[in-house]
Amino acid sequence: MSTVSINVTVLDHGQGLPLPKYETEQSAGMDLYAALVDSETVTLGALERAMIPTGLAMALPGGYEAQVRPRSGLAAKNGVTVLNTPGTIDADYRGEVKVILVNLSNEPFTIERGMRVAQMIIAPVTQGAWVEVDSLDETARGAGGFGSTGTR
Repeated sequence: MSTVSINVTVLDHGQGLPLPKYETEQSAGMDLYAALVDSETVTLGALERAMIPTGLAMALPGGYEAQVRPRSGLAAKNGVTVLNTPGTIDADYRGEVKVILVNLSNEPFTIERGMRVAQMIIAPVTQGAWVEVDSLDETARGAGGFGSTGTR
């Protein structure tokens, strides 16, 4: 496992919250916390979504991205997940990291300050370079897609 240093600025509304951290030694994702004002809550009704602030801005090193993903416990127990999954934070972005949460359950879900609302993965980036050709090599699958291999 490798480590990369990430410069971070804690914004005013993020003061007092922990920095994103790994909950176990082998965790791939570090938890992101809701940086709501102390008495503020956000309640998501069925199928509602909201941008939840984390109170953090960061400078990823070139060649890396951050991926914002759902927390499995919120999804399994409450039906709350992250839209645009995984959300990509590019190395040249310097604004606040926010999480787009959606409630896919029929029950309201309330988000409070300090709740762990998503996880973030730091990953290397590979950029593609297009090479225009007249034809592509043949494969057994060919152009079959969207269920062409069946479900069993």
